[in-house]
Amino acid sequence: MTAATHSPLFPRVPESADAVLDGLDPEQREVATALHGPVCVLAGAGTGKTRAITHRIAYGVRAGILQPASVLAVTFTARAAGEMRGRLRQLGAGGVQARTFHSAALRQLQFFWPKAVGGELPRLLERKVQFVSEAAARCRIRLDRNELRDVTGEIEWSKVTQTVPADYPAALVKAGRQAPRDPAETGQIYAMYEQLKRDRGAIDFEDVLLLTVGVLQDRHDIADQVRAQYQHFVVDEYQDVSPLQQRLLELWLGDRDSLCVVGDASQTIYSFTGATPDHLLTFRTRHPQATVVRLVRDYRSTPQVVHLANGLLTQARGRAAEHRLELVSQREPGPEPGYVEYADEPAEAEGTARRIRELMSSGVPASEIAVLFRINAQSEVYEQALADAGVPYQLRGAERFFERPEVREAGVKLRGAARFGGNDALLDDAVGLPSEVRAVLSDMGWSSEPPAGSGAVRDRWESLAALVRLAEEFAAARPGATLADLVAELDERAGAQHAPTVEGVTLASLHAAKGLEWDAVFLVGLTEGMMPITHARTDEEIEEERRLLYVGVTRARRHLGLSWSLARSPGGRPSRRPSRFLNGLRPGSGAAAGRPAAGAAAGGVERGGAVPGASRRRDRRPARCRVCNKTLTDAGEMKLMRCEDCPSEMNEALYERLRDWRAGEAARTRQPAYCVFTDKTLMAIAEAVPGTEPELSRISGVGRRKLDRYGADVLALCAGEDPAERPEEASEGAAENSSEK
Repeated sequence: MTAATHSPLFPRVPESADAVLDGLDPEQREVATALHGPVCVLAGAGTGKTRAITHRIAYGVRAGILQPASVLAVTFTARAAGEMRGRLRQLGAGGVQARTFHSAALRQLQFFWPKAVGGELPRLLERKVQFVSEAAARCRIRLDRNELRDVTGEIEWSKVTQTVPADYPAALVKAGRQAPRDPAETGQIYAMYEQLKRDRGAIDFEDVLLLTVGVLQDRHDIADQVRAQYQHFVVDEYQDVSPLQQRLLELWLGDRDSLCVVGDASQTIYSFTGATPDHLLTFRTRHPQATVVRLVRDYRSTPQVVHLANGLLTQARGRAAEHRLELVSQREPGPEPGYVEYADEPAEAEGTARRIRELMSSGVPASEIAVLFRINAQSEVYEQALADAGVPYQLRGAERFFERPEVREAGVKLRGAARFGGNDALLDDAVGLPSEVRAVLSDMGWSSEPPAGSGAVRDRWESLAALVRLAEEFAAARPGATLADLVAELDERAGAQHAPTVEGVTLASLHAAKGLEWDAVFLVGLTEGMMPITHARTDEEIEEERRLLYVGVTRARRHLGLSWSLARSPGGRPSRRPSRFLNGLRPGSGAAAGRPAAGAAAGGVERGGAVPGASRRRDRRPARCRVCNKTLTDAGEMKLMRCEDCPSEMNEALYERLRDWRAGEAARTRQPAYCVFTDKTLMAIAEAVPGTEPELSRISGVGRRKLDRYGADVLALCAGEDPAERPEEASEGAAENSSEK
């Protein structure tokens, strides 16, 4: 392997199916090789869940067990879906659909709408606020900006929990949900909002899921068509599935069980949107035969960070806490988390900026540092402090990288240079791909040194610098690559939303930080009233706030800072107290209040057990040669359970008896001989010489119906006996011919 193949952005594509499994730990390998489901992966923060499930899909595809177009991987953000597509492409498994629930549903709805309903799909609302505002006005209800946001959130919650306007007040009581305003008024606005959409031929994002569910429920022909396309499902972040999304997933699946779900109940932080960990926690109850794999080896964070994360959950309560995972760090020790108390918010921001400057001076890149807060309104003081300290930053949640104007412009210029570079004076002195890219982008304002300060000019430079670094990585990984090759790579990345790294400290809310990680994380504003937030009053709401802080802690790889301020403004009354969640964890805080949670689960694998009345299930492990143990990809070899060129121990006499018996069965039932059993299946039987029905059922090509129909005869032949004579009906043979081949 050359040095170039070590590029983190452009890793070498594994040479074989077995090579896809290289580097996985035992539990991750269990996930990757359990290819049909039902499989439930309980994955703690930093345990490599995305690695495990992408390698699972890639291994199945490369081994010939899964067809790329038949796999649908579903996650919750476009960024996560893009990352998954990028990883699958790097593993040699392009063509797999990785989408959000909404994206997958919208695609199906657009395709089937003319057939199911007729005409064009109604216009999709990008934002609900304008319609909600008008609905409130028509109901003669005045809403300020915050109330408008609250009512919009309640409408979204109602729709994903499949609650109609008339049932909204009762649904609140049943869910134990605290309404932000009068439930009757909210229900009235909700009803008017739905009426406005109908009158104007519009739908919202929740309608996309609702309508897709409706079409699949009512039109069995369409449901069958979707199920014929998608036969294997993977759902990431399963703890965040809403009842509506779960219903859609059930309709996609039908009566099949080729489903792999991945989640962590301790990272459930979106219940306000209707997300619930119940589907994850009851998966084994609904699928008694499921394989459950627990990932607890934390490869992200140091033992010091992991210790704090585990400590946060020891005082947690509720059902999610009863299923918590005890993380075990796999990294070398690092510095202890730092706890700092400040007099006021500006002092806290300035102190954080100062510490960030120190980290950057010690070699930590700005892109590997994040400042996380509870609400977006907290960001302004940190933006100012970082700008004053000359530290570049980026706000999480800004437009996607490939949608930035300067990135679009750069793409046009690079494409033009790739086509007509021989006539471009900018490239006269450029030697090599990185040099060519730098020359093209210098015409747009890129320079080797960043501009001073922050703002739009710095943001533009950071975007261009990210493209330059990407070109350097690309050239290192693929010597001889041209501008045209780079443009093609950028097009693929844009389609997958697989953006390069932008240099700059990340400012983000704790919710927006989910799924991300940095070398250094600063959790700021950790005071009572902010963490937990003031409006969290019930026990479950408090526990969700604790889980939110847990998510923040587990974003850090090595450096972790936790801080709070006693007053909002300089000279203000120092009346604030540190978050209760830090009691017993920060030095000098004493023991934490409350009863400890139940014991945490360790890592490992739990196989599905037999339950009375459950249907027989065949071994779900990948096919491996019983001679050399190589993964088998050819259908014929998979039937034989060995490579074609590996030595055979077939009982030749038994094989001939099986062929004679098959000829008689085929003549009696008036069907081709291969419809009874193929030659390869007979060879596999003659090699294995099964003595019991379970042994026979493990041979590829011996399904349930064939086992019932022919099992006794085949086992008799294997035992050296003659099959018992029995009458056969030609009609049954015809049915077999149509259903089993």
